[in-house]
Amino acid sequence: MIPVADTLEQALAAIRPAVRQGKPYLVGTPPEAPVKLNQNENPWDLPEPLKRELLEAFFALPFNRYPAEHPERLRRALAEYLDWTPEGIVVGNGSNELAFTVGLAVIEEGTPVVLPRPMFSLYEMIVRLHGGRIHAVAPHPDLHFDVEGLLEAMRRHRPALVVLTTPNNPTGLAMAPEDVEAVVAAAPGLVLIDEAYVEFADGVGARPLLDRYPHVLLLRTFSKAFGLAGLRLGYLVGHPDVVRELYKARIPFMVDRLAETVALTLLRHLDLVQQRVAEIKAGVQWLYRELAALPDVAPVPSQANFVIFRTPLEPDVLLARLAKDGILIRNMSGYPELRGYVRVNAGRPEENRAFMVALKKALAGDETP
Repeated sequence: MIPVADTLEQALAAIRPAVRQGKPYLVGTPPEAPVKLNQNENPWDLPEPLKRELLEAFFALPFNRYPAEHPERLRRALAEYLDWTPEGIVVGNGSNELAFTVGLAVIEEGTPVVLPRPMFSLYEMIVRLHGGRIHAVAPHPDLHFDVEGLLEAMRRHRPALVVLTTPNNPTGLAMAPEDVEAVVAAAPGLVLIDEAYVEFADGVGARPLLDRYPHVLLLRTFSKAFGLAGLRLGYLVGHPDVVRELYKARIPFMVDRLAETVALTLLRHLDLVQQRVAEIKAGVQWLYRELAALPDVAPVPSQANFVIFRTPLEPDVLLARLAKDGILIRNMSGYPELRGYVRVNAGRPEENRAFMVALKKALAGDETP
């Protein structure tokens, strides 16, 4: 019998070096807390009557049958929502799955990819997994995008893919529309524009660029404004000929019937979505004003559903003090450009107030029960 140690080494040796050298994307399981403001979630669940209606509809679906390979009803609904052709839309099991599909379709060993920093860390992980070469452009000191740096990186490296996230996670800053178009116009390959937070921003996002630039891909999600983070649903929009090629790299049957049913219902109840977006935007503005009014606290203006800020405390110390009062926020120091920063997403008004009370107590060093 071959020793276990030898067969284990054999198994590990079969895994590609790019995978073994990487790190898994792990958020970790946060502790239960009364006020959870650490994952940029929509603080409102669907109304109970609507959830009961959806469950009744789901019970009528056959569980033993596969869902559609490509959910056509939802594609058509999104096409109407976006004023775009259904053939130019891919629906996926969360926008992360679709980002991975783009990477699989575009990136191979040595493929140059240009992206700004800091940005959602999953993108660098995708590039490395597929053997691509990352050419990251640091931000200005105020954390805004270095557009000239991005243009120079494209001239120098001729990337097959440029990735923009606007509004940007983790900073909350949005790139000006004219700057987005300048990058798109100069790009020699595809430009993937991640608009996970576009509903919270001022303006319409990059949708108008699709009419003029067939190399643009928009990536959006139902997790944030639509409040469906638990159902995993996202969509990618692009020129039908480009989308047709991306379908060849995509695993079928990725969208389950429940997720499609809920998304279709919410697209028919856009008034509910828009009402909650307005409440979240008001919450972000309130948080920014309250944070800016505190001495030695430096928040960054946000076009997303969260605010990042610095305080005199080390982030781990601050998070521990807040956790004692049942408040969860996020340490952003894992990004080199954001050392010392923490992030809080807008919750319900009472959650936002509870956070500010706990923050003032933590900054004052009051750890009494």
